[in-house]
Amino acid sequence: MHIGVIGGGQLGQMLGLAGVAMGHRFTFLDPAMEPPAASVGRHLRAEFDDAEALERLAVECDLVTLEFENVPQASAELVAARNCLMPNPQALAVAQDRVEEKQFFEGLGLSVAPWVQVDSVRDIVQGVAHLGGASILKTRRFGYDGKGQVRLADPAHAAHEGGPGNPGEAASAWEALAGASAVLEKMQHFEREVSIVAVRGRNGEARVYPLVTNEHRHGILWQTTAHTSDPLQADAERAARLVMEKLDYVGVLAIEFFVVDGRLVINEMAPRVHNSGHWSLGGARTSQFENHIRAVIGWPLGETDPIGEVAMLNLVGSLPDPAVVLAVPGTQWHDYGKTPRPGRKLGHVTVTAPDRTALESRLDRLRAVIQPPEA
Repeated sequence: MHIGVIGGGQLGQMLGLAGVAMGHRFTFLDPAMEPPAASVGRHLRAEFDDAEALERLAVECDLVTLEFENVPQASAELVAARNCLMPNPQALAVAQDRVEEKQFFEGLGLSVAPWVQVDSVRDIVQGVAHLGGASILKTRRFGYDGKGQVRLADPAHAAHEGGPGNPGEAASAWEALAGASAVLEKMQHFEREVSIVAVRGRNGEARVYPLVTNEHRHGILWQTTAHTSDPLQADAERAARLVMEKLDYVGVLAIEFFVVDGRLVINEMAPRVHNSGHWSLGGARTSQFENHIRAVIGWPLGETDPIGEVAMLNLVGSLPDPAVVLAVPGTQWHDYGKTPRPGRKLGHVTVTAPDRTALESRLDRLRAVIQPPEA
C-alpha cells in the first residue's frame, strides 16, 4: 500500500521504518530540504498549505496520515475531501485549539486544570484574580515543548508593584505571546507528569499502552518510564477510549496528564505518535509506530504489553558516544540523522531490564553519559 504522510520529521521516519518492514511504501510531504523521513520514502518538498502538492499527495497515495498536529485545517480538509485522512480533521481541530480542547474534555466529564480564555491584557489581570495562585499563559493555538508559554507568579507572593495582577506585568506577558489569543491556566502542584498512548483501528478496535511517567527539563521531555502496574492505569485508559470513541479516531493518540492529589488532570492531547511512546520501539510487543500503520490500513492491532521493565531517554542538543551507550545492557540506539543544535531532539535510547532494580541501575549508567536538555 502507498501511504502518504504530512510531515517528514523523525516521527514520519519511524512510521516509515515500521511500514516499510510490513511491505508498504511512503511519500512524505515536508518543506525541509532533507527531512529525516526522506531516508525511508519519497520526499515531496512543499509547504503544508500548498494546495497543488496536497492534491497530488491525496491522489497518488492510497491513504494519508500525519506525523504532527499543526497541519493547517484547510489542508487537512482538502486532503480528506479527496482521500482518507487519518486521524480526521475534527480531531486535528480539537487538538490545535486549547479552548476547544478543554471544552471537549469537560464535555466528556474529564478533569482539566481551572482555566479562562484570554484575548486582552485586561483578561489576564482578571483571570489571575479569578484563578488565584500561580498561573501559566499559553497561546490558544499551536505551541510545543514549552514554547508559547509564560508563567505568572502567585500574586500573593509577588512584589506589590510588579505582581501578575499589575497591568504592566500582564502587558509584558501578553507581549511575550505577541498578542495572540490564549488561555490562562492555574498552575498545578502535581506529584508527577504521566501520559498514555492508545491506538484505535478503522473497525473501532482499540488497544492501550501502559501509563508512563515523564520527566522534563526546560519544557522538553527527558525521560519516560513505563509502568507494568499503575493505580491510575484504568482511569487513563478510560479517558483515552472516551476521546477516541467520541472523535471516531483512527491511529495513535497520546494524552498527557498531571497527577494531582492522586487523580488525573488532563494537560493536552496529541493526535499522532508521541515522544512519550518511543519506549515502545524495542520495549513493547508492538511499537506505537507499527500499530499506527496497522490502524490506518485496517489491519488487526498488535499487543501493547511491555517487554519487561522499560524506559526511554531523549538525546537532545548533542549525541553521546554510541559505543558507550550501547555498552549498557538492554539498550537500543535511535539516531534521527538531524544536525545537532541546542534544544533539538536528535534521537533516543530505549533500555529494558528484567526488573525495576536492574532498570534503575542501567538508567544511572545512561544518565551519566547522556546530557539532559539545556535551557
